[in-house]
Amino acid sequence: MATLDDFRKIEMRVGRIVAVDDFPEARNPSFKLSIDFGPHGTRKSSAAVRRWYDRTDLLGRLVVCVTNFPPRRIATFDSEVLTLGATQADGRVVLLEPDADAELGSPIA
Repeated sequence: MATLDDFRKIEMRVGRIVAVDDFPEARNPSFKLSIDFGPHGTRKSSAAVRRWYDRTDLLGRLVVCVTNFPPRRIATFDSEVLTLGATQADGRVVLLEPDADAELGSPIA
């Protein structure tokens, strides 16, 4: 079992997707995302959600990301944050989205 101290080690923040690029080199249908975390800067993420989301669905959308994992190399791309989603029984990923008035960079508690 994870403890509350374990949970506190994970830094999750609200970000806004500001760019969405194709990622044909990825093994699973994915996008390269640029995500603005306000005062915490803009970071990149690979998101294997291309089966369920259009580029226009993602651009401007608020998301929740883990921001303190080390970068992970995915094919030719260094993913700097983990964009969180809920995996459905059919394998579909539904991205977590805070309410519209959440401030960029605000921590998840």
